[in-house]
Amino acid sequence: MLLLVSLLCGVGLGAAGIGWGEVLRLLGAGLTGGTIAGQDVAAYTIVWEIRLPRVVLGAVVGAGLAAVGVAVQAMVRNALADPFVLGISSGAAVGANAVILLGAFAGLGVWALSLSAFASALAAMALVYTVARSPHGLTPLRLILTGTALAYGFEAVTTVMVFGAARGEAARSAMMWLLGSLGGATWAQVPLAAVTVAAGWVWLRWRAEALNALAMGDETAAALGVRPARLRRELFLVTAAVTGTVVAVSGAIGFVGLMVPHVVRMLVGADHRRVLAVAPLAGAVLLVWADLLSRLLLAPAELPVGVITAVVGVPAFLLLMRRGGYAFGGR
Repeated sequence: MLLLVSLLCGVGLGAAGIGWGEVLRLLGAGLTGGTIAGQDVAAYTIVWEIRLPRVVLGAVVGAGLAAVGVAVQAMVRNALADPFVLGISSGAAVGANAVILLGAFAGLGVWALSLSAFASALAAMALVYTVARSPHGLTPLRLILTGTALAYGFEAVTTVMVFGAARGEAARSAMMWLLGSLGGATWAQVPLAAVTVAAGWVWLRWRAEALNALAMGDETAAALGVRPARLRRELFLVTAAVTGTVVAVSGAIGFVGLMVPHVVRMLVGADHRRVLAVAPLAGAVLLVWADLLSRLLLAPAELPVGVITAVVGVPAFLLLMRRGGYAFGGR
């Protein structure tokens, strides 16, 4: 119910000042295939082609980041882990900035940014996996250290590209993307992101009991019939695919994957079956409202949505931590 209300508010509120009655009428016309008057075309375009795909994509991205945050924290058994600790986000930033700043892959048209970011995210994933893998398998410590080290390397490459940009506007666009933005959302971006996030979530829900075992340590997991090394490889592939997809369409939005899993554990406990049922919904709600604030606070200018998630999320998270007596993996 909260997510539905949030989606409606995301569509109904904005700098254009379209009334609630008109928004509901235009939504109804679009859903039922009804007709609209000629003077309503501009408002219809704002509602259906600008706001609605942006709000839907924001919900999908928020759900994906939250679900992957749960998985990563279980995979590496680290309370401070989030979807970007593996260096995938920084890797995607290299590909995205190659398009924004250098004009790479211009022949791909409107798909250049998303496809380049996704391809570089997969390349970063492969590099992290290759370097972190040892004869004894993929251990949490090696994975964290390798991902963190390579993330710094990717960020250095991105920084050089930004400072070397010949056009100031291109550098500004690059920084906007690095901090996260849903300003370029279109309906064409929604299906792939939604399918990838949904598939990743279904797989994680299916493996929820194995995640419970993995979170208690490799020896306990093995005693319960779970193969930790194999499960960790599978989790790495799933989290990389979901993270790469959402980063490709929204930029590097931080803090959602870190904060939401902990908040949800405070509410429903540490069982991954319950956490994975609630966390995607909570992540979707958080990002829809964060994006709405990014549009309204300095309207008609727009703030990066990653700034909002940090500014709003940090104090809220610290308040919950102080009130809850919470420890990672339980209440």
